[in-house]
Amino acid sequence: MIHPTAIIEPGAKIGSNVSIGAYSFVGANTVIGDGVTIQNGCEIGIHSVPGNDRPLVIGDGSMIRSMSIFYTGSSFGNRLVTGHRVTVREGVEAGQNLQLGTLTDLQGDCTIGDYVRMHSNVHIGKRSRIGNFVWIFPYVVLTNDPHPPSDVMKGVVLEDFAAVSTMAVILPGVVVKKGTLVGAHSLVSKSTNEDVLVAGNPAKEICPAAKIRLQDGTREPAYPWRRHFHRGYPVDVVNDWKAEFEV
Repeated sequence: MIHPTAIIEPGAKIGSNVSIGAYSFVGANTVIGDGVTIQNGCEIGIHSVPGNDRPLVIGDGSMIRSMSIFYTGSSFGNRLVTGHRVTVREGVEAGQNLQLGTLTDLQGDCTIGDYVRMHSNVHIGKRSRIGNFVWIFPYVVLTNDPHPPSDVMKGVVLEDFAAVSTMAVILPGVVVKKGTLVGAHSLVSKSTNEDVLVAGNPAKEICPAAKIRLQDGTREPAYPWRRHFHRGYPVDVVNDWKAEFEV
């Protein structure tokens, strides 16, 4: 299941039932779990920072699509899924079932929880902290330098169940609280309250997120989104959400 043109350096640890595509590279300081698929032209486990001896760890059942690049020094839980041409730098600590869309860029030194969904062309700056069940839509940018260019870094925090809409920019040090929806094209320059809609440039609090209604004819509240949206989540998690909202 390893293509003859793939390069696997001595010392790389490869699990069972792993597929590695044509012209892919796996570096020596890499641990690949069971049942992982690495498509064509990927560079997995590139070593670039002197003194960084931590391995790259890819959890069981992961799918890394073509032309993606992962440096050493990061760890991903089971069932990582990427689009094409994803770039991941050193120091990412991610939980299970992370999804990274095509051309997404993780700059490293960040933490990401379980079941986080990032769409295409997302940029995650260093020192970012992302909770569980967070949604990040296309072309979102999490920044970290309060007065560029400088050596100061203040990471963005996205708490559990936050949703950041397309083309939003979150400025350094901002905390997007649990359950908050950030509107499309917003520039978020200050921390939010929980379970609200913020939108605009600069973003302002518009209303409780629960005031937004589903456009499916029911007119039920669209937020918290976990009350009605369950696709792709495990049964035990969905059951907990149903119990939370008595649905």
